Amino acid sequence: MTIQKTIARNTSVMAAATLLSRVAGLVRDMILARLFGAGMVADAFFMAFTIPNLLRRFFAEGSLTAAFVPTFSKTYHQEGRAVARKVASACLTLLVLVLLLVTAGGLIFSEQIVGLIARGFEGVPGKLELTAHLNAIMFPYILFASVLALLTGVLNVVGHYFIPALSPLVLNLAMIVSAYLGGLWLDAPVIGLAWGVLVGGAMQVLMQIPVLIRHRIVPGLCFGFRHPAVRKVARLMLPGLFGVAVYQINVIVTRVLASFLEEGSVSYLYYGQRLFEFPQGIFIVALAQALLPSLSRQAAEGDMVALKDSLRFSLLLVIIVTLPAALGLGLCAVPVYSLFFMGGQFDYPQVLATAQALAAYAPGLLFVGVSRMLVPTFYALENTRTPVLVSFWTMLVNVLAGLILMQFLGHVGLALALTLASAFNALALLVLLRKRLGPLGLRSLGGQALRCSLASLGMGGVVYFLCALVDWSQPGALLVHGSVLLCSVVLGGGLYFWLCQLLGVSQVNELQKMVRRKLGKRPITDRP
Repeated sequence: MTIQKTIARNTSVMAAATLLSRVAGLVRDMILARLFGAGMVADAFFMAFTIPNLLRRFFAEGSLTAAFVPTFSKTYHQEGRAVARKVASACLTLLVLVLLLVTAGGLIFSEQIVGLIARGFEGVPGKLELTAHLNAIMFPYILFASVLALLTGVLNVVGHYFIPALSPLVLNLAMIVSAYLGGLWLDAPVIGLAWGVLVGGAMQVLMQIPVLIRHRIVPGLCFGFRHPAVRKVARLMLPGLFGVAVYQINVIVTRVLASFLEEGSVSYLYYGQRLFEFPQGIFIVALAQALLPSLSRQAAEGDMVALKDSLRFSLLLVIIVTLPAALGLGLCAVPVYSLFFMGGQFDYPQVLATAQALAAYAPGLLFVGVSRMLVPTFYALENTRTPVLVSFWTMLVNVLAGLILMQFLGHVGLALALTLASAFNALALLVLLRKRLGPLGLRSLGGQALRCSLASLGMGGVVYFLCALVDWSQPGALLVHGSVLLCSVVLGGGLYFWLCQLLGVSQVNELQKMVRRKLGKRPITDRP
């Protein structure tokens, strides 16, 4: 099987598992919106969850994955399973020791940390205290999430993608159950929700163990920190940590600015970001995870021609998927929030405010997708410094744009600022990668992007017409509203792919095959 087909196959498996998790996440957010609305309690929870969630990305999904996967992949393919297991064990041991210290510090200084990032909450009695209490409960989640990231890297390299991609489903289910139980047993149901985050994180780690046992590569306790591969991971993580830190500072600044806006702004941005991440998580993240091991192997072999070919293939898939998804998110924002979120504490004005945030986020989907493909390419080349520098300038763009736009557009201005920063990030990475590798052969993608844009406009016309048939401000009529939204998605998606084929967009058939593949089959790895 070719590298392109391997990437496509692994992406399809991961996307299928991620789809289940994202659907559960959507259900979770629907429940949270109806239970807590977009007011004081919701703002407090989302701000409190920001800190452990950002640290998860700081240690786990960012620098750890970028440094560990290429190094572990090279060790596994060149030195064998036994040596690779020792490397994974040493990395896991070192990671746990570091994060135990981080967690202890987070619990001790919870009030001070929350006071820094939620300064705007001081004007509402009890809001800052509630945020600090929730943060203290959820902070240890960073330990479970980081261990999960390392185990996911191990399983991806040995060719298993499904269970790690399915693990967020467990977290979402734990939060859903805890939210309901908290409402039954606690005076403050949001406390139960916070404990659900911690329980879900532990369950995510535990579900990886049977798969690791099956592959005979279960990491254990090992203090062999002097192994060259372990030292290499640590060396690569240092600039990566700084780069991820710059990005997370960017996110924190946005939340800090939102805390000074009208109550509910933090929640509007959160709910908008969550739906924005739905297609991103299903396809883009899955594609990036499937791409990194293949790129790492090609880079280790010095096959730059194959590496560029894999990158072009991945970018084309991103274009095909994200252009219609971005337009669809913007057009269907009000219908989706009205149908799934409106009710209980979440009323129609909150639907409109959240939909406006999503519409401002939506154009950034393409740029985020492009960046997600370019960054792993730098990591595969063992270059973590360039993404660091780009992240720093991206942060400045976001902060400056946010400070300006929030004065006129409120929380929508903050969402739009992030979209502008994402565009800058993607363009800068593309220019610098071309400088590193020479011509990438991307001219052919311009014609494909134009064809996809034309097909997206045709799709958009149909979706707009169908969504305008009903009044989304009226509660009830779930069957009618749901049928209209479903027809919009199905007919719009079908029309898009038909127009793509009519206009000669390559790889559409390959993408459709990815969707049809049986979910139960084990993905084929690129290892001989």
